[in-house]
Formats: sequence, structure tokens, C-alpha cells
Amino acid sequence: MTLSFFDQFMSPTFLYVPLIMVALTTPWLLLPSPTIRWTSNRLVSLQTWFMGRFTQQLLLPLNEGGHKWAALFTSLMIFLISLNMCGLLPYTFTPTTQLSLNMGLAVPLWLATVIIGMRNQPTHALGHLLPEGTPALLIPILIVIETISLFIRPLALGVRLTANLTAGHLLIQLIATAVFVLLKIMPAVAILTATLLVLLTLLEVAVAAIQAYVFVLLLSLYLQENI
Repeated sequence: MTLSFFDQFMSPTFLYVPLIMVALTTPWLLLPSPTIRWTSNRLVSLQTWFMGRFTQQLLLPLNEGGHKWAALFTSLMIFLISLNMCGLLPYTFTPTTQLSLNMGLAVPLWLATVIIGMRNQPTHALGHLLPEGTPALLIPILIVIETISLFIRPLALGVRLTANLTAGHLLIQLIATAVFVLLKIMPAVAILTATLLVLLTLLEVAVAAIQAYVFVLLLSLYLQENI
């Protein structure tokens, strides 16, 4: 039976129980936890260094009011990277290829930044809807355009993460299928295609990390506009 290439993006079930919850909790089990020892092992030291460097880079565009979000953004970054990386392993499922999950992360966090801006400085927050020096005739049009662009932000966050990971996984499966088909017909071409598959897999590893970083970075920029 020939399966569809898009079957890999369907949430697997076991005894009618969706396994997406297991996929969401597994990355946290892979992260090392600090111990009471004087000297940490290499894995914990690497984790601490990565979290410190990422938090430092994340807080550069934020003022002191946004530093309260550092723990949330760092946790979200590690969570997304873990999900994306685990999804590249064989016989696994990538929850971040589901638009519903990505929108479930993007919409509440984006809405929180908007609510903070409207509560703390409503004049400044509403000022983003109308650039300074706009001609009177263009004011209604620009307000509508800026309002639409404001509400499109969470959709863009979720769709960007979903589309990039879905395209990468689908391309890997297409090339892997071509390798198996060409292996019996043209072994030399199959070897070249397999080399391309390895390079594409390395690129997908980079994409998995970059997309998680871009997701959190854009949220931090949205927060900066409202604090």
C-alpha cells in the first residue's frame, strides 16, 4: 500500500489516544537538570552556557521592563528547538508542523504583548496605528492597514514556523524516496542523491534552530513596541 507523503504530518494515535502529548513532554525529559555537585558535567555546562548566551542576545533590544519575560522566552526557545530537533529523528513526530499548536503558542503571547501595551501606555500603543505626519486624507486608510497588519502578526508567526518545517520534512522524504527508487536502477545517481539528502538534513537541522530563534525574537520585538 502506498502511503501519502503528508501522512508524516498526521498526529499519531495509540489505542485511540493521541500521542502528541507524549511528543510535547518528551523534550523536557531530554534536558539535563542541575545537580548539587560543586562541578557540573559537560552537558549541564553546555546547557547553561547556551541559555546564558541566548538570554543575553534576547535582552539586547529590550529595556528593563521586558527583562521579566526572559525566563519565558528562554524556556520557549528551548522547547521549540527540542521539538524541532526531535522531529528529525526516524519514526518520530514533529508537533510544530501542526498549525494549531503554533497558533496556540503565538496568539496568547502576542495578545499578552498587546494587552500590556494598552494597559501601561495606551497612547503610545495606539500611536503605532498611525505614523506621525500622515496626510489627513490617508488617515482612515492607514489606520485600517495598520490594524490588519497588527492582527496578522500571530498568524504570520504560526504559519512561518509551520511552513518552514513542513517544507523541509516533505523535501527530505521526497529525496529519500528517490534514493530508494534509484538504488536498483542507477546506483551512481542514488549515491549522489543520498549525498544531497545528507546535506539537506544538515540544513534542516539549522532551519529547526533558526526558526525557533526567529519565533522568539519576533515575540520579543512585539513586546518591545508595547513596553
